[in-house]
Amino acid sequence: MIITRAPKGTEDLLPKDSYRWHFLEEEFKSIAGLYGYKEIRVPTFEHTELFERGVGDTTDVVEKQMYTFLDKGGRSVTLRPEGTASVCRSYLENNLYADSLPLKMWYELPCFRYENKQKGRLREFHQFGVEVFGSKGPEIDAEVVSFALEFLKNAGLSDMSVNVNSIGCPECRAKYNEVLKEYLRPHLSELCDTCKSRFDRNPLRILDCKSPICGKIVEGAPRLLDYICDDCREHFDSFLENLKELGIDYTIDSGIVRGLDYYTKTVFEIISGGFTVCGGGRYDGLIEEFGGDKTPAIGFGLGIERLLLRLDELNVEIPKCDSPELYIAPLGDLAKKEALKLVLSLRKNGISVETDFMGRGLKPQMKYADKIGAKFVIVLGDDEINTGKVRIKNMLNGQQTETTQDKLVAFFKEDK
Repeated sequence: MIITRAPKGTEDLLPKDSYRWHFLEEEFKSIAGLYGYKEIRVPTFEHTELFERGVGDTTDVVEKQMYTFLDKGGRSVTLRPEGTASVCRSYLENNLYADSLPLKMWYELPCFRYENKQKGRLREFHQFGVEVFGSKGPEIDAEVVSFALEFLKNAGLSDMSVNVNSIGCPECRAKYNEVLKEYLRPHLSELCDTCKSRFDRNPLRILDCKSPICGKIVEGAPRLLDYICDDCREHFDSFLENLKELGIDYTIDSGIVRGLDYYTKTVFEIISGGFTVCGGGRYDGLIEEFGGDKTPAIGFGLGIERLLLRLDELNVEIPKCDSPELYIAPLGDLAKKEALKLVLSLRKNGISVETDFMGRGLKPQMKYADKIGAKFVIVLGDDEINTGKVRIKNMLNGQQTETTQDKLVAFFKEDK
């Protein structure tokens, strides 16, 4: 083990790249505000049973990917593999159901899944997500899809496709499971060991298996969409109509079942470049599973690292907005002290300013100011200190403007 290397499947966010995250975070917060969503923050770890019951004990997440351990009190806890179960727990524990409904929340959080590192997948990854509680109508389903598309478009993603499906309710899904088992029974010996164990407990999960052999077998399986009940069919049809009303093009993909057991009725994925950048759907039975009243709910999760990877592939330029407005280059010990006071005064007035802390000469300071992207530079020497006058150099066009130190705030507050 080399302690100066990050654990496998994790990555550092370096200062030179943090502006990209800030850009996405601000865009997501902005869309959330427009759509009436408020932020929620939940713990990084929960009781293991929360995810076993919520996510599903036959899913890959629970069976293979969770970081689970005993704490010092002997309690089994798990690092959060996804956000929905934690938000549902908070919804119940904090009596959020007493608030006005629908309750619309958003979050940004790290998640943890033990899986092999591959394109767009890490063991510690970060998600944006939304959850809506209390609305059972298909209109909110369409709004959630619209929210995701609006954000992704603002982030710079252009080549998106929306794939939708309905996986029905527990009643029609139970009937479909029997049909699916009859189809799979002749191929039972060919299935991977994990899918063999799922055959009786949860055959629907076999449709989501990543094994090429299992994938080939289920290609000809009956479509769940053909077996949903009248109520689920009506909901799905209305959902599609609402997407059309919002001008959202979609493709019905009967292969979407999502990898978590709590989904009901509507499920959707947004695809770009051949992989899923956003996925979500309804989970109308999850609050009841956790001991609450039956509560309709819907949400989505969106991987930040995966989105950034796709934006890079498309050569999308994310604007930098963290360069200082001004760099003050002091010459001499007295100028360094004066520069510190001037920097503090300007910062108190909301102006981003940097100065020298490395004892550099003038030429290296100018190179440094250019490297950090400072828009303007002031050289502060004995003459400037004695007269109170300074020259402000525009680093873009080289133009210089003379003013006094007491008018610097006004200069930078003006539209230049």
